[in-house]
Amino acid sequence: MGLLKFWPKTHSPKEVMFLNELEEILDVIEPSEFVKVMEPLFRQLAKCVSSPHFQVAERALYYWNNEYIMSLISDNAAKILPIMFPALYKNSKSHWNKTIHGLIYNALKLFMEMNQKLFDDCTQQYKAEKQKGRFRLKEREEMWHKIEELARQNPQYPMYCAPPPLPPVYCMETETPTAEDIQLLKKTMETEAVQMLKDMKKEKVLLRRKSELPQDVYTIKALEAHKRAEEFLTSSQEAL
Repeated sequence: MGLLKFWPKTHSPKEVMFLNELEEILDVIEPSEFVKVMEPLFRQLAKCVSSPHFQVAERALYYWNNEYIMSLISDNAAKILPIMFPALYKNSKSHWNKTIHGLIYNALKLFMEMNQKLFDDCTQQYKAEKQKGRFRLKEREEMWHKIEELARQNPQYPMYCAPPPLPPVYCMETETPTAEDIQLLKKTMETEAVQMLKDMKKEKVLLRRKSELPQDVYTIKALEAHKRAEEFLTSSQEAL
């Protein structure tokens, strides 16, 4: 519990180091002590899994490859899975890194193998929470519409809530080009293209010139030191 107070939330490389050290502590923790810290610990791990920094998310998900930690999770799955499931399920679809997707699917599979019924319950609960969230958002929008309607019924509404002037962009967008404008534009483009071709024909033909490449000292030395094979072939034939 004390270590979580010093969690480096704003420094991702330190967060990865912190996760390394924390795994070493969990490797030697007693099950009775683990029960005391598991809920705040896995809330923090859920935040790490949701981290946009892929190394932080990856390091947190490597905990599911540790056999001893997995045995502790299995013994307390009823408490841990409801904490971890929303973060795992959400990031299995929304995280930008494909490696994280694979690690999340691995963690979800392990949870499902631990307790299928609990996994299904968490899935249904997550869907119900998302549905409630959409319903609350819809209620909020409807409430704001009602407030706006009540405000419009006030006699002083036009005085205090006059519509703001439209920016120039919207005014320009309303001025759509007519058919005559389009035809004129096409004629202008054709005229300009013909004139450009005439100007190009009048121009002198450019002479082709070799490019002067910078000479490399090492290349020159290698060429000077190179001996042709004919010298060795001639001497060998004379010897025969």
